[in-house]
Amino acid sequence: MAKKIIVDIFIPCFVDQMFPETGMNMVKVLESVGCEVNYNPNQTCCGQPAFNAGFFSEAREVATKFLDDFSNETSSYIVAPSASCVGMVRNAYQDIFVKSSNLVKYRAMQKKVYEFTEFLTDVLGITAIPGASLPAKFTYHDSCSALRECGIKAGPRALLQNVEGFELVEMEDNETCCGFGGTFAVKFEAISSAMAEQKVDNALATGADFIVSTDSSCLMHLEAYIKKQNKPIRTMHIADVLASGW
Repeated sequence: MAKKIIVDIFIPCFVDQMFPETGMNMVKVLESVGCEVNYNPNQTCCGQPAFNAGFFSEAREVATKFLDDFSNETSSYIVAPSASCVGMVRNAYQDIFVKSSNLVKYRAMQKKVYEFTEFLTDVLGITAIPGASLPAKFTYHDSCSALRECGIKAGPRALLQNVEGFELVEMEDNETCCGFGGTFAVKFEAISSAMAEQKVDNALATGADFIVSTDSSCLMHLEAYIKKQNKPIRTMHIADVLASGW
């Protein structure tokens, strides 16, 4: 029998507080493909909100805790259903720990961190989840963090195209930001809302039933606009899609 791959999962703040089913569905999928999943209940945030707001010392404190929480030598990988958080750990932590005694410890951990779909396609070599089924038409939103920070584009689409009954229709400007950007949505509300409007209008033009993405933060932003304007489309995290039908 092949040795199971041991995976530590990181559940981001948005998923933990608002979309816990997405985290559970990620675990469901990972276990279905033969992974042994570990969850450290002491985990909190990756520090991205503080870092992006300019509170670097506070972000360093949170990042150090993250480093301690995920320094599990028995696990091979750290997987999260959020390219935003993965991008933070992979990229911003380099600045946070550049002059720190934790730099060597961080470098070792950095190599283990993957976004959920990236882990499936690039590490495990999986592009289809057995039994995944959801008869619907969807369009895919490339989150800024997934595309620009992590280089993720083809993998999620390959996984979705192998979901039985799921039809992909690409929208115009699918690589354009949805307008969330964390505190950007608060500081520049009018611009943020206009960007969400453009994204949703482009999605509606495809005739899709769902907007799918790797990041709950983008989807939350778009879903809020959709509900406020009563638009005939919904959002869905890719982990929820892959866990459907079985």
